[in-house]
Amino acid sequence: MADQRAQDPHDDTPAKTGPATPHGIPIDAHGLIGNMRTTALVSTEGAIDFMCFPRIDSPTVFGALLDAKRGGAFSIAPTFDIARTKQMYLPETNVLLTRFMSGDAVCEIVDFMPVSKEDEDEKSGSNCVVRVVRAKYGDMSVRLECAPRFDYARGSHETTQLDEKTVRFAPSGQDEALTLDSTIPLSLDNNDAVAHFDLKEGETACFIFGAESEPARSDIPCKGALADTIDFWRAWSAKSTYRGRYREVVMRSALLLKLLSSRETGAIAAAPTFGMPETPDGGRRWDYRYTWIRDAAFSVYALLRLGYIGEARDFKNWIAERNKQCDSDGSFNVMYAVDGNEPPDEEPLDTLYGSGTEPPLIGNGARDQTQLDVYGALLDAVYLYNKYGEAISYDGWQHVTRTVDFVSKNWDRADQGIWEFRNGSRPLLHSRLMCWVALDRAIRLAQKRSLPAPFPEWNAVRDAIHADIYTRFWNDEIKSFVQTPDSRTLDASTLMMPLVRFIGPKDPRWLSTLDAIGEGLGVDPLIFRYTRGDSLDGLPGEEGGFSACSFWYAEALARAGRVDEGRLVFEKMLAYANHVGLYSEEVAISGEALGNFPQALTHLALISAAFQLDRSLDGVHPQWS
Repeated sequence: MADQRAQDPHDDTPAKTGPATPHGIPIDAHGLIGNMRTTALVSTEGAIDFMCFPRIDSPTVFGALLDAKRGGAFSIAPTFDIARTKQMYLPETNVLLTRFMSGDAVCEIVDFMPVSKEDEDEKSGSNCVVRVVRAKYGDMSVRLECAPRFDYARGSHETTQLDEKTVRFAPSGQDEALTLDSTIPLSLDNNDAVAHFDLKEGETACFIFGAESEPARSDIPCKGALADTIDFWRAWSAKSTYRGRYREVVMRSALLLKLLSSRETGAIAAAPTFGMPETPDGGRRWDYRYTWIRDAAFSVYALLRLGYIGEARDFKNWIAERNKQCDSDGSFNVMYAVDGNEPPDEEPLDTLYGSGTEPPLIGNGARDQTQLDVYGALLDAVYLYNKYGEAISYDGWQHVTRTVDFVSKNWDRADQGIWEFRNGSRPLLHSRLMCWVALDRAIRLAQKRSLPAPFPEWNAVRDAIHADIYTRFWNDEIKSFVQTPDSRTLDASTLMMPLVRFIGPKDPRWLSTLDAIGEGLGVDPLIFRYTRGDSLDGLPGEEGGFSACSFWYAEALARAGRVDEGRLVFEKMLAYANHVGLYSEEVAISGEALGNFPQALTHLALISAAFQLDRSLDGVHPQWS
């Protein structure tokens, strides 16, 4: 059962039960701030202990979450004895408030990255962190330490005091220097900036950390920047058309997706972090700061359902560019950097080893894998945007047909699939399923838009995939669809079958599969990706329940008419969110967050499940078209 404190959205007292981190606090004891260029994690102790700069997939500047001694952090905290801390977002914004309380004093820190309507329109503007310290009640002393460590703590830097209130950090090499500008005097301690200052009740201090060329640092306009940022986020939130039962959690998920999106390209990163362990012993430490094509269908669906046509269009355009740049045979990569380039090769990062059993990885080796399911994700996104957004162009349709032809010739290949197995390829149900989606959506789109297409050939391939799944991936002994032919291996990605409308949600075969998944992969309400306790993926350690799978399970239950069961699973999963409504990739049976944090796919699945539950509870059953 989850720690009951997670059910209080304003109680951020960290439970000391998470996987060991150099800070000794759980991974999810953080809020996230950002500006659609980069992000930063702010702990409940008032420290920015993870931040990549200047872009979300750039090297870290602060990485103490992975290595407290070498990673670097930007910490601010009062010196009085703290009885309690609380952390929250200002309503309908990504502005984070951390409060420190005692019987004699209350101190709060407001953390944000400035954004404004002008910045969004011009795709330019500030790229910095602003931290405002306020003495809300009583007088107090406050301690500050800004200790950047450049290039994943691999690089050196020179620190210079430019004036009483400005410190310059100049990394070795060609990177631009960063500065800390302040409204109170700063001093140096070795290569770090420090301050110990007093605030009387009602007084504030402001700090700006960013590039030396940052325009905001000229006059430190903290009050105006805060007002503009609040206005931006609230105006963006107001555009949402969602008015269902779960508005608060749905909008927090939407605000996270916006944070993880690139204002330059429209791509959405899978997570803002790397190296966060997926197992309690500290193993499986991947880099998720890239964009996976399979997230396209979920992202476009979620953004369109929430009324964010512009964001859906930007992401669709990003996907279209990837499709345009694919190989001559119609194939393309599994993942991309947010600028559309190939992610770097995977390498261990010994400088941020921390207390893990193995070093974290930067780059991602899955970039070179074959994952045939991504083509279904792509075509589903194209279809949905054509249905709810704009009609596809002539050139766009030519790219689509080339991709569909590739799928027609390669759908029966073995691959590594959605779970990115590191021990070889195999014929996978989910990959076949999404290849069926690719053919199905292309056929539907061509019919609805009267586009030229080789219908006999495409129909034949779609039917062949359909027959292959029913004949080779159905296990009559356990009455369930299985991961690979002639196996007994359950796979939670099978939950996508009714969600992509391959099978009726009340089909007897599906209902027995749903029961098998719940019994074989579920630990109430957690759903594990595949059969636990074996060496299926060739990696050591037993991971936690995969959060997105739990929301898929809730949605599948609701679609099957088991609405009360689906609602209970969904509501139980809400208790696994952290104190500000963010989800990690996985959750251990004991309740702690595992994996990179926060994860976009989980929040996308939450939005989809919330929509389905609203419909089911309202008795609304729209027709598939």
